[in-house]
Amino acid sequence: MTEIKPLPLLEKSQLLEGKVGWKSPSNIALVKYWGKRAVQLPENASLSFTLSEAHTTTSVNYAPRMPEKPWITFTFEGKKEQAFSERISKYCSSLLPIMPFLNQLSFDIESRNSFPHSSGIASSASSMSALALCLCDIEQVLYKLENDEHAFFRKASMLARLGSGSASRSVYPKLVAWGRSKVISDARDEYAIPVHNVHPVFETFHDDVLIVSEEKKSVSSTAGHALMDTNIFAEKRYQQAEDHMAILLKSMGEGNLEIFGKVVEDEALTLHALMMCSDPSYILMEPGTIAVIKRIRAFRSESGLPIFFTLDAGPNVHILYPESIAKQADEFINEALRPLAFNNRIIKDVVGNGPIKFI
Repeated sequence: MTEIKPLPLLEKSQLLEGKVGWKSPSNIALVKYWGKRAVQLPENASLSFTLSEAHTTTSVNYAPRMPEKPWITFTFEGKKEQAFSERISKYCSSLLPIMPFLNQLSFDIESRNSFPHSSGIASSASSMSALALCLCDIEQVLYKLENDEHAFFRKASMLARLGSGSASRSVYPKLVAWGRSKVISDARDEYAIPVHNVHPVFETFHDDVLIVSEEKKSVSSTAGHALMDTNIFAEKRYQQAEDHMAILLKSMGEGNLEIFGKVVEDEALTLHALMMCSDPSYILMEPGTIAVIKRIRAFRSESGLPIFFTLDAGPNVHILYPESIAKQADEFINEALRPLAFNNRIIKDVVGNGPIKFI
């Protein structure tokens, strides 16, 4: 296991105040992460597209900690959020063994999403990766660390993982893998890595998120992961994921859209089948989800155009297609799919270039 070596406590002269800020994207998994062990370690490797427009912007003001002031204050989209603040405080407390200097500072954190809540976009991935990047940035500034970009992002990925498994993938651009895999020799459970040697067609892929429902999920992803511990299909699933990693990476290297689409859709349906086979079982898809999937498959069969779907752990549908058919896809989505969306809501996105430091 890769260890993070903690730095010593800051000297009094190092306890400065300052501000950092990062914008970090969400991501959509192509091979799904479902099932974990220990502290946010995946039972199977996963692969994801980093998005562009769906992101969290987080800024952190830090200063020497004063007894009379709160350790952490958190503002989300201009409002004090006690529940979020408690979660962030718990997260930062969990990091003290590897970042003990956090206890010497106080933090005023402001965060904002570019997408609405309950949109089918993983807000924990973008928010926790943005925060992890800020913390690594503060560490680098206060300790005057050498500017090692590779080490910086690897540590940010490790820290993001401790807050949200999928957040580990959001610190890198385009295509990202997380978890040990026989087909990626340098992949690790502790952090994600960027995947290269991908056909250019996938570097500008579109992801339009059709909102089927804005209701809060009946079962959280955390609870869903836990139910994999007793799922009778768990081991078969983990082997399937490994097989799918190999097939998907090969198809993406070759630019084979047909095989790419088949694997991605199989992964989405497997994810929801696992939920239905859990004990207790549950269903997160809605009738609208099925209707959208059927229309996508029918259109693809009739037109021969490479338009596909995937699902996260919820009812909303991610519609995937290459830039080369953007015009036809847009016409189809607006005419045939938008009427099935809640309040006609579709969030348009594309594969993105990863986080950006803005302060």
